Amino acid sequence: MSGSIGAASHYPPDHDHARRSANPGNDARFGHWQQASTLELGPLPSAVPCARLHAKHIFREWGLGHVAEDAELIVSELMTNALNAAKSRQDCQPITLRLLASREYLLIQVWDALAAAPAPRPHAIDSETGRGLEIVSLLCDRWGYYHPAEGGKVTWAALVTGAAPGTAQEAGA
Repeated sequence: MSGSIGAASHYPPDHDHARRSANPGNDARFGHWQQASTLELGPLPSAVPCARLHAKHIFREWGLGHVAEDAELIVSELMTNALNAAKSRQDCQPITLRLLASREYLLIQVWDALAAAPAPRPHAIDSETGRGLEIVSLLCDRWGYYHPAEGGKVTWAALVTGAAPGTAQEAGA
């Protein structure tokens, strides 16, 4: 799926919300990934806060504090969706968070074993659930999903960072 695209994106708008996309981790348009982090977690309620804390520290280490707040929220939403997908299966499959950074992009990928495409759900205006993909769409520059060869699906979100990863922020920044 492709979400809304912010003004900073180098891609034309794509409003086809039902379209499956290729693995952006292999897409040369995003550049060469200079940093990578992978975290595999059991499908437990603690997985979401663990993933968010891990991401928070990785973003700081990579010097991406200027996009960290939005990126952490995206991690939370994608991990929550993956956790819900994992709970719907009989077998106990892990969920995996993968973070990649190039000079211009931060890519957040979350794998779960359920192959069903992520889809926005209708919800009441005061509902406490059902907004995850709307939030992701608003916070990132592009997002989508793909089916890897090993099965399941990877839902991803890309943010334009404009920063070179590996340049750690100064203490207190």
